[in-house]
Amino acid sequence: MTGTGPEHDDSTRASTPEPAGPGPVFLGAQQAAGVIAAKHRGDFAGAEQLLEAMGDPRAQTRGFCLLAELALALVRAQTGQPMDELIQELTLLMADSATSGPPT
Repeated sequence: MTGTGPEHDDSTRASTPEPAGPGPVFLGAQQAAGVIAAKHRGDFAGAEQLLEAMGDPRAQTRGFCLLAELALALVRAQTGQPMDELIQELTLLMADSATSGPPT
């Protein structure tokens, strides 16, 4: 994630300090991980509840985007592959999933 965009714009914030702890994007990424974990356990109702608790679609998108970036960084650290190569493999996997269904 870059340091630009509305989530990094301090000019629109109130003058009261924010509470200590992770920002909303990081909390969204944690919630996104929870959605995926619940789906993996077969708890589809729980996954749906967690998804709704994330808030509006924009918050959901930011959370899942950060989760994807962190997951790819983890794979890159484990494999030593360049990010471009990982993205290419992911794109091929998505194309294959579109025709044969998601991987299990």
